[in-house]
Amino acid sequence: MTSDALKTLFHPFEAESLAAPGRNQRVLFFGAEPGFRLPEGFAADLSLIQGFRPWFRALAGRYKVTPQPEEENFDSALVLCGRHRGENELRIAEALERIRTGGLILVGGGKDDGIASLRKRVEGLVELEGHTPKHHGVAFWFRRPGDVSQAVAALRAGNGETLIEGRFVAAPGMFSSDRIDAGSKLLAAHLPDKISGAVADFCAGWGFLAAELAGRYPKISALDLYEADFASLEAAKRNVAATGALELRFFWHDLLAEEVPHRYDFIVMNPPFHQKREAEPDIGQRMIRTAGAALKPGGRLMMVANRQLPYEKTLAEVFSSYSEVARDGMFKVFAAKR
Repeated sequence: MTSDALKTLFHPFEAESLAAPGRNQRVLFFGAEPGFRLPEGFAADLSLIQGFRPWFRALAGRYKVTPQPEEENFDSALVLCGRHRGENELRIAEALERIRTGGLILVGGGKDDGIASLRKRVEGLVELEGHTPKHHGVAFWFRRPGDVSQAVAALRAGNGETLIEGRFVAAPGMFSSDRIDAGSKLLAAHLPDKISGAVADFCAGWGFLAAELAGRYPKISALDLYEADFASLEAAKRNVAATGALELRFFWHDLLAEEVPHRYDFIVMNPPFHQKREAEPDIGQRMIRTAGAALKPGGRLMMVANRQLPYEKTLAEVFSSYSEVARDGMFKVFAAKR
């Protein structure tokens, strides 16, 4: 969680540079993450936008939260910026369209995530009312002008969907949004000659591996995609076309916290290894255990990982056998049998 960026975002209220919105105000919060603390006097009706399933679930117990914005005519908006410039610009464009004229838009983010250049970019499109540095970041704010069409168009320009290899759509903020991930390509190149029965793609992203499975293996009876990022899963629904009698199901799912509802003959997986900047091997290790529990007796797992990640011990503990079937300068591919 970007706790410093959250502190930066709310600092103008803490410093009384801005008045905290009161009870009769409706505020839309883009990129909301768990762990934020509302400043004193902040009594507005908050609507949170968070498409990452683990954070969505953490927020849902306390706030109204949706994976995508659903309503309009808010009084103000908060935009928490992350590492993806295109996604940040799209959030600001969305905020401009969904709040009333004259409403406040407050944007905050970390210096390492390019918040200074984003401020200059927005300053060239609308008149900024103020900005303040704090907690290794910057917060800036402005009021929605009456006509936002040019600003919205400029912020969205170059940040639309990308068509990858003429087949797949992806968008800013998704994993590997401009190309097929090299690790997934390596895994796809070493899939076995025959796969049949019930199959799942864990951490499916925008659907490359699932599309390979659907297109290459006619004896697959059902193919389930599990993905924590809502927007990526929506793209996967477009990228993975059902063929023949193949049944497709899509699960917006936290594989580390929510039970897998079905059991499988075969699972493919390209698990993430961080939620913050630093590597977190525990994520992949827990994913391996989840995959093992979701396989039928004798079921098989194939997964790809960065070469330096220590997954061998976990594979040996969870599966009756495993082997490394491929390796290149960056990745290694494992095959395991329950």
